[in-house]
Parts: sequence; structure tokens; C-alpha cells
Amino acid sequence: QEKGLRWLLEMQCSNGGWGSFDRNNDNTLLASFPFADHNAMLDPPTADITGRILEMLSHFGYTRQFACVKRAIHFLRREQEPDGSWFGRWGVNYIYGTWQVLKGLGAIGEDMSQPYIQKGAEWLRIHQNPDGGWGETCGSYGDPATRGQGPSTPSQTAWAVMGLLAAGDDASSPPVVRGIDYLLERQNVEGDWNEKEFTGTGFPGVFYLRYGFYRNYFPLFALGMYRQKAVKCLCSQLR
Repeated sequence: QEKGLRWLLEMQCSNGGWGSFDRNNDNTLLASFPFADHNAMLDPPTADITGRILEMLSHFGYTRQFACVKRAIHFLRREQEPDGSWFGRWGVNYIYGTWQVLKGLGAIGEDMSQPYIQKGAEWLRIHQNPDGGWGETCGSYGDPATRGQGPSTPSQTAWAVMGLLAAGDDASSPPVVRGIDYLLERQNVEGDWNEKEFTGTGFPGVFYLRYGFYRNYFPLFALGMYRQKAVKCLCSQLR
């Protein structure tokens, strides 16, 4: 465990973020060599991976006071889009990235009332669909103007709900309630959800993935997180 944690900390890039497989693999010169048709030679640090690692570090006692965490938070603040969202490298797309960042920041103990965090949460609220869900198409990788736009899906709705809960929304928040209602109303009698859209990302602009269980375990994660928050709120009212 200690050896694995030490390795992970050593993989932090110079700019404070983490990539998926490598450290400081962001030299664009490598992209000039035609090694593959999609030329995916780089593994730059990304916001979604960095947010995920912050959440993991929180389980090992790390807080925002640690130097490595401070550097990661600075990286995330630099990576934030002007509209408040974050790019998602491994899931479609800005809904995914924004959720991962907000979840990681909340877990590590960042002050979630800060304007930059609430700007990210507001971006999620603004992009909620009339049916209560959230959706985004793979086209947002090619046209960022379409970020956060698309037919609602169970997995992306779950990401948005978890992002809002992490950012400080309580169980009675209207966007959260509408998102939870969307998930409950679309659950099949067998207990699972239907999702035909591709919400996993292989290489942006090249290929995308439909992971068979995204449609199930992310809604379950969101419902569990919502239940925890609802119970906590109820207990505080009874004191």
C-alpha cells in the first residue's frame, strides 16, 4: 500500500496534474511522428484524472494542506474553462470532467463555497435538460460550443448529480431532486437502466466506448450519495 502510494505521488507531473499512464509526457514534438493513424503519442495531465487521484488521496489522510494537493488544486484551477466546466478526457465530456473535479475537491477538503467551484456547479445546473437529466454527445470534442448538450442518459445524469452534491447542494436542491427523479423514473422493472449512447472515451475525435455497466453503476453511485446526504440532513434536523 505504501509502495503504491509513493509511486502514485512520484507520477505527479511538473504542472501539478496527473496523466493516465506517464509523467510529463506532453512534448508535442512526439505528435509529429506518424506512429498511428490517431497519433496518440502523448499522455498529458488531465483534470478528470487529477480529480480522481485527489479523491483517492483523501482516503489516505491527505488534505488540501499537503504540498502535492496544493499543486494539484492549482492545476485544476488553471484547467477550468471560462464557463466553469472542466474537460473530460476519459468520459463524455465536460459533464464527466466537471463531476470528477468537483468530487475530488470535495473529498480532499477544499472550501466548496469558493466562486470557482460554484461556477462549475452552476454550469451543471444550467445544462440540465427539461426532463431532469443531463446529456452530452461525443460531438463536443470536436465542437466545444456544444458542451453539456445532448439527450439525457443515466450515466451522465448520475455524474451531474454527484458533482452537484459534492459542490454542496443538499438533498432538497431542485436540480438534484429532478436528477434523482429522472433516474428513478427510468429504472427498469429488472432494476437496471437503458442507455444506447456512447459515454466512454477512447481517444477524443477518434473512437468512443459504450461500457455496458456505466448505465447501472453510476446511477447506483449517485443514488447512494444522495441517500447519504439526505440521511445526514435529516439527522441534523432531529438534533
